[in-house]
Amino acid sequence: MPQFLTSAWVEAFNGAMASVSVPAPGADAGLVPQSGVFVVAQEIRGAAGGDVTLLLRFDEGTLELALAPGDGDTERKPNVTIALSYDDAVAMAKGELSPAEALTAGRVRVRGDLAVLIAGHELMAEARRHTGSLAADTTY
Repeated sequence: MPQFLTSAWVEAFNGAMASVSVPAPGADAGLVPQSGVFVVAQEIRGAAGGDVTLLLRFDEGTLELALAPGDGDTERKPNVTIALSYDDAVAMAKGELSPAEALTAGRVRVRGDLAVLIAGHELMAEARRHTGSLAADTTY
């Protein structure tokens, strides 16, 4: 069982998504999502091993998750960043809290291109269909 927010967990997510082609965001998603490549960052505060940043990269039908690299990697520069607590990240991963609920309640902070945030949410909803067993197999 992979530990949430570790490299093993990221590898399990990517393994589940390896053969999946995710539909592109719709025509009204905004210019950056329509370009076919964008990155959503999640800054998660208060994890057991310290703060963690995940990068979700959409590249023309594929989703790839990574732990944030060093400052020199411009390929993964986020278009939008979401900041949230570890507890809220766990609740979202388990499906107990929707991103919309967290945003409405002020439990997340967002900076960057909101069109990318919306497109990223839609893509993660699609990804959950393929990574459902990962949530059950993860140690939090």
